Amino acid sequence: MKIAVQMDPLAPVNINADSTFRIMEEAQARGHSLFYYTPDHLAFQEGRVTARGWPVTVRREEGNHFTAGDMQEVDLSDYDVVWLRQDPPFDMGYITTTHILDLIHPETLVVNDPFWVRNYPEKLLVLRFPDLTPPTAIARDLATIKSFKEKHGDIILKPLYGNGGAGVFRLDENDRNLSSLHELFTGFSREPLIVQKFLPAVSKGDKRIILVDGDPVGAINRVPQAGETRSNMHVGGRPEKIGLTDRDREICDAIGPLLREKGQVFVGIDVIGDYLTEINLTSPTGIQELERFDGTNAAEAIWVAIEGRVG
Repeated sequence: MKIAVQMDPLAPVNINADSTFRIMEEAQARGHSLFYYTPDHLAFQEGRVTARGWPVTVRREEGNHFTAGDMQEVDLSDYDVVWLRQDPPFDMGYITTTHILDLIHPETLVVNDPFWVRNYPEKLLVLRFPDLTPPTAIARDLATIKSFKEKHGDIILKPLYGNGGAGVFRLDENDRNLSSLHELFTGFSREPLIVQKFLPAVSKGDKRIILVDGDPVGAINRVPQAGETRSNMHVGGRPEKIGLTDRDREICDAIGPLLREKGQVFVGIDVIGDYLTEINLTSPTGIQELERFDGTNAAEAIWVAIEGRVG
């Protein structure tokens, strides 16, 4: 198949951690050809969806992990699959790419389905499953957020469309910074904030479960550094081997059919203790760590699912 990958620049990626690189590597091993472009080179031109980018081959060689051909403009409708893999922020630039890619999907399979990536942001999709999640509120109004904190005491406050642990604050019962943080966030953004009851179980790790076509294929645990609330690997969280519990499988059984129905082939969910906290559709990570710990080739499972859809 002809595969186009919309992603952030390829040169700086960590080939031992980046999930997009592993997906590309597996595609190449299965005989598919690769074309790579960055989101700023996606365009709509008089009825055509085009991208300016490079035919590329990848290899697992530090400092020499890809070879790109000459830059060229292609019509993405000529491709079998387009991957939507750039990292957030989930801003209007990101959202616009999903609208443009909607115009070629599903004749060209876009993974994950851009309509539902756009309409199911990771911190909002979980609201459909209140029995699985910790107490949560989404609000911009300070009085509402204060009322939530008064009720639950120890809370997590974070930007609604943030990623990688950026801007995540724990405010315990004795904290006096809520008003200042609200002032800070609302001073540069018109978006609401999300607040959740703090889960002490995070000290034992924040589990990332990988789902392929709605089914769990494995998990890794991300343990925060000493003195740190955030467990994201972007901010120093330590990945560890871990299995799936009965509660994890219950959560996956509850959300899996919806993910499958909405064309979300590769999803990473976050579970702390017994609670689902996020459903990551935009650019989930963790498949390389899972493969190292368990020998589970999630990239292979992803391509089996895609090849089945394309036929």
